[in-house]
Amino acid sequence: MKLHELKPAAGSRKERNRVGRGTGSGNGKTAGKGHKGQNARSGGGVRLGFEGGQTPLFRRLPKRGFTNVNRKDYAVVNIDTLNRFEEGTEVTPELLIESGIVKSEKAGIKILANGNVEKKLSVKAHKFSAAAKEAIEAAGGKIEVI
Repeated sequence: MKLHELKPAAGSRKERNRVGRGTGSGNGKTAGKGHKGQNARSGGGVRLGFEGGQTPLFRRLPKRGFTNVNRKDYAVVNIDTLNRFEEGTEVTPELLIESGIVKSEKAGIKILANGNVEKKLSVKAHKFSAAAKEAIEAAGGKIEVI
């Protein structure tokens, strides 16, 4: 095979349909929009969610609660996952991301007390639950709130 013999896979390249370019094109005159009506007009068509005058779905459904725009979403780490680190390791948010325990830091990292920690670790995070603090310190580790 040579460079000049290369061809794209069958069906992978399609020529765009140029509408309103004469009757011979198959899409001339009304350009595939039919005769008159709302959808034939320039800027025609209905807005998103419009149901022909029937009360739209988003107005028929009940509304509840609200979304707090100032909500902080924390990346959560349970203390039993910290057991994979060696004794005496300084566990930082960077280390947690690097090791794949946490995908992204979000608004911060919070350590929760699910499971138990068997190693003496120095943990740096943005928040700790009270039980997690106790458990880490009971194992001989240290805590630092960033």
